Amino acid sequence: MDPPGPLQTVFDQVFAGFMTTRTTDTTVKHAAPAGAPVERFVRETGLAADVADIVSPVIEDLGFRLVRVSVAGKDERIVQVMAERLDGTISIDDCETISKAVSPVLDVADVVHGRYRLEISSPGIDRPLVRPSDFEDWAGHEAKIELKEPVDGRKRFKGVLEGFEDGEMRIKTDLGPLGVQHLGFPVSLIAEAKLVLTDELIREALARAKQRHSDKPAAANPGDGAELDENDIVQDDTED
Repeated sequence: MDPPGPLQTVFDQVFAGFMTTRTTDTTVKHAAPAGAPVERFVRETGLAADVADIVSPVIEDLGFRLVRVSVAGKDERIVQVMAERLDGTISIDDCETISKAVSPVLDVADVVHGRYRLEISSPGIDRPLVRPSDFEDWAGHEAKIELKEPVDGRKRFKGVLEGFEDGEMRIKTDLGPLGVQHLGFPVSLIAEAKLVLTDELIREALARAKQRHSDKPAAANPGDGAELDENDIVQDDTED
């Protein structure tokens, strides 16, 4: 595989790496466009759902919002909490702030038994789409959609997002023999949706990060990578 270009390196070194971890042992020793809803339509199940119910209000009180929770592992569970600011950005310092607030709340709730590691992370550039407003925010970019049940024998679709309208996310997709089609799916039918990593998407994500950074005071601490531009990035040989 060819070495990554500057834009891919931005993804590798800046956005994908926003994560802070915290290990805890709980072993008992004794802004979206009007009309596009911002509530999550994606819902976790099992233990992840319990964690989401607990951490979501804590995150919101800090001025952030929950994207997704996942729980993995057996002997030592990994509890990953994906979060963002209302404008879709997040910094390393933000992740640390959320971690410090969420960790003691989870310890007190004691829903994750035994030893576990808490990870607070950004959604990444090829982020999951979990709110109707996400389809508006990222309209014009490619996405993959998986449905809970087949429509005309098909569950997976890939194409360009066209926003959210009349209770449905809209996507332009090439259906082969049927040609290019403009489809709409109610979010209740969507099992999973996420952006497709492209150079155009990386440029857009970098531009948004720079915009947020430009709104900060000059003395603000760096940490979200927004102060970087392509000329500041050194290529590495990491494969996708």
